[in-house]
Amino acid sequence: MDYMAYQTSILDKSISNFTNLVDLLRYREKHQADDIAFTFLLNRETEEVSLTYQALAQKARAIATVLQRMKARGERAVLLYQPGLEFIAAFFGCLYAGVIAVPVHLPKRNHHSHRLLGIVTDAQATLFLTTTSVLSNLDQTLKEELKLASLSCLITDEIDSNQTNDWQPWPIASDTLAFLQYTSGSTGTPKGVMISHGNLLHNLSGIHQCFEHTPNSRGVIWLPPYHDMGLIGGVLQPIYGGFPVILMPPLAFIQKPIRWLQVISRYQATTSGGPNFAYEFCVNRIKPEQLATLDLSSWEVAFTGAEPIRAQTLERFAQTFAACGFRKQAFYPCYGMAETTLFVSGGLKAQAPIIRFVDGIKLSQNRVVSTVDNHTDSQAIVGCGSSWLEQKIVIVNPESLTECSDTEVGEIWVSGGSIAQGYWQQTEQTEQTFRAYLADTGKGPFLRTGDLGFLLDGELFITGRIKDVMIIRGQNHYPQDIELTVQKSHPALQVDCGAAFTVEFNGSERLVIVQEVKRSYLRQLNVNEVVGNIRQAVTVEHSLQVYATILVKTGSIPKTSSGKIRRHACCAEFLTGSLNVVGD
Repeated sequence: MDYMAYQTSILDKSISNFTNLVDLLRYREKHQADDIAFTFLLNRETEEVSLTYQALAQKARAIATVLQRMKARGERAVLLYQPGLEFIAAFFGCLYAGVIAVPVHLPKRNHHSHRLLGIVTDAQATLFLTTTSVLSNLDQTLKEELKLASLSCLITDEIDSNQTNDWQPWPIASDTLAFLQYTSGSTGTPKGVMISHGNLLHNLSGIHQCFEHTPNSRGVIWLPPYHDMGLIGGVLQPIYGGFPVILMPPLAFIQKPIRWLQVISRYQATTSGGPNFAYEFCVNRIKPEQLATLDLSSWEVAFTGAEPIRAQTLERFAQTFAACGFRKQAFYPCYGMAETTLFVSGGLKAQAPIIRFVDGIKLSQNRVVSTVDNHTDSQAIVGCGSSWLEQKIVIVNPESLTECSDTEVGEIWVSGGSIAQGYWQQTEQTEQTFRAYLADTGKGPFLRTGDLGFLLDGELFITGRIKDVMIIRGQNHYPQDIELTVQKSHPALQVDCGAAFTVEFNGSERLVIVQEVKRSYLRQLNVNEVVGNIRQAVTVEHSLQVYATILVKTGSIPKTSSGKIRRHACCAEFLTGSLNVVGD
């Protein structure tokens, strides 16, 4: 089929009939050619560049034309970009050409690139796409290593957009592999999750339905595009829904979280969000006198996920920004992961977050016992909604592989159209994770998420990860609970920047705490006072003794690209003595 015939063939299709993202963008190009799809804030404040659907499609076809001349169809291409419009064009260029895109985090200058090179090797990549400016700023060592890996380089911002008609359409099925989403590596070696066009469209449909997006929706996203939440939720979902989105550099938010809320206010966004730490960051860093400049009344969906959702964080944020028009009902707790493309569960848009109180001691024994909020051992836990479309969630005993009762904590298993095809070139790992069956009924296959939780009246509640659960003296302890206790014990401690884990000593598991100190406290830090507070708080709240407490410099604790604490990496640095210690 030539280009003009292909162009005509999709005119009368509806979005629900599309089998791939190329047809989806072509549909937007035909029906909303001059509508702005993306606006990127260049200088982190106000200067912006925009891209219409037509301009995006033309850029993508031009890139695809060059890739087709390189006979790169089926090859893996690493995308080395700063967040921005060039990344989006390159991603779609790969889709148009049948090249399997591999989005990656761009290493900082003069920082080691072990993760990037590990991904290049695992993906068996043969080329990388980038821009002139990124290539010129790459560390010389990395350039040489990429050359040694025999990667060809395509500089996409030098491609002439006038060659779009030379692009040759090719048959893209629902199960055609679209890209590899490398896991963030919080619990082990990063793996390439194989996401198909069908996976993406199924997941995008679910998000669109749950968030109740319309052409009048407006998004603001600061999340990095190489991460599933930033790419699928922030870039692909607006194209699916046909509404505009404002994109910000992640660093703009990290440096000044007020910028995020200012952009929501300025553009009157309806949808935006991020992990729990983002909301906590705003509460802690935005000054009271800055609130008068904000109007958050347009914010309808404030999604939160990707890490444990704290009831206290939701309450503090809602109270702090109520005067700016923010409504607690806008919070949208949800659950998902790379292996499920992105989204698994969420609630109703107009409904306030569902918070339940359970007995914390019983929860550590994998039992769910409801309590009231003033109960001695009461623990607040935030619901993450229920499954949508035809997806199914079951709670399974990870040892017997049988379904749990409503009063038991177990591993979360998921099935449905959003479940990815598996891990790239890892047959055994794919079989173990993506092909699970219930032992008693034989139902399946399910994806084993590795996350622990329970269902209460159809609502999913997350309690932790199997690999992160610490067993001390026969009792289960979730690290995120201990980390929260630690961070509340002294004002010098940075929120969401601590790790709790165990090490073996004299034949038993001992608790270790590694915690960042706020920059403003580094010069006059009373180590004995802070460590004393931590030990006392952990003993009182969890009946545990702390074997070692290490205070580290601001920004030095190992995290994934999405902000999750890498507890295993932190433990390794503790054991090798390579932590950036300011006191212990």
